[in-house]
Amino acid sequence: MMIQVPEVLTREQVAEVRRLILAADWVDGNVTSGAQAALAKRNRQLPEDSPAGKRAGEIVLDALGRNALFMAAALPAKVWPPLFNRYEGGEQFRMHVDNAVRLKRGGTERLRSDLSATLFLSDPETYEGGELTIEDSYGAHAVKLAAGDLILYPASSLHHVTPVTSGERLASFFWIQSMIRDDAQRRVLFDLDAAVQRLVAELGQGHAAVVALTGTYHNLLRMWVDV
Repeated sequence: MMIQVPEVLTREQVAEVRRLILAADWVDGNVTSGAQAALAKRNRQLPEDSPAGKRAGEIVLDALGRNALFMAAALPAKVWPPLFNRYEGGEQFRMHVDNAVRLKRGGTERLRSDLSATLFLSDPETYEGGELTIEDSYGAHAVKLAAGDLILYPASSLHHVTPVTSGERLASFFWIQSMIRDDAQRRVLFDLDAAVQRLVAELGQGHAAVVALTGTYHNLLRMWVDV
């Protein structure tokens, strides 16, 4: 499933993240690419060990942890430290699929990439092109969101970023290992959680129907969880 998560960052947080990363040193975006992606990728990126990138990533992670919609949709077990990329002057990322497993450089920590996330840091009217286009069984979906908004989608999806023909596209990107490996099961839990929240608003937390459906949610979670 694809889920848009609005206003992950406030305008002030977007400004602070942009201030941090724009003052840093950028490198070729292929520093984190696999062999196939390296043939398709033309952009720039902050190194994984960039102090500015790490500080900006902490801002993003703190905001994600407080975002109820992100937590309900992703059910995260692990979140890869956010990375930052930059497109301008015709740069693009042709069709590719993300690596199934991410391994930290120089370490042994691994993450299974169930979900990919892009957090937009440039408002759409400031650049031309740069749409993140994601393919699924219903076709291709072009995504270009306001600064501070995030798109969450299956890491198994074919996707690409169209050429940025004017202006500059800044974004953060990262991967999530979910407690629920299967995308269809994650969708069921997300829809059920949303229904429970609507009932809470209408009937109150202690209503028998709310209690029963909450129990069903947790029993399904218990059945499917992978931790």
